[in-house]
Amino acid sequence: MTDSADKPNQTAGRRSKVERLIEEYGLEGVGAELEQSWTAPPEERQSLRDLAEFFNHQLLAQAMAEAGVQQFDDDHVNVYRLLTDEEVSHADRTRTRRRLEREGVDVDELLGDFVTYQAIRTYLTEYRDAEYSPADADRLQTEIKNLERLRGRTSAVTQSKLEELASADHIVLGDFRTFVEITVLCEDCGTKYSVDELLERDGCDCADVNI
Repeated sequence: MTDSADKPNQTAGRRSKVERLIEEYGLEGVGAELEQSWTAPPEERQSLRDLAEFFNHQLLAQAMAEAGVQQFDDDHVNVYRLLTDEEVSHADRTRTRRRLEREGVDVDELLGDFVTYQAIRTYLTEYRDAEYSPADADRLQTEIKNLERLRGRTSAVTQSKLEELASADHIVLGDFRTFVEITVLCEDCGTKYSVDELLERDGCDCADVNI
């Protein structure tokens, strides 16, 4: 069944993964909930990574329910952690997989259905035509401008000091220009970006590591 609360962009290109899974798993209302959570006021808004985890929780809970797996409270949340968290031991992950498989859950297929934050973003922006709230966009642009000014000051100070040293014959330096680049290396996922690129793409690749 389709998400009855969805108001999709019917002219969008190929079908998104999230859209397909909402229909296949019968997750009525989840599409609207994702949009509301992403476009909420800053104090209530959830990030794309949080929404990807929430969506994956819904997939797992539905798969367990359809297989008749007995659940207690938020059992699916702990099961998700056991399946995806790198800090979980191999023995605990194996026991969890076997438990689900004995109950009739196709774990490999389920893991393949789990989505990344990029898939959530594609669904929200291209399928539902959702956008960041102006306050969030303004905050991001403000910080980008702050970093640009910081680099400008660093470059100017460096150039001034080098000119002083050259004038006093402490160093030999011809005509020169200074360049200030800030590179961010995420030690968790191993990706490296300039700070501009990192901000433009909404973060690193950590969400893809375990999914």
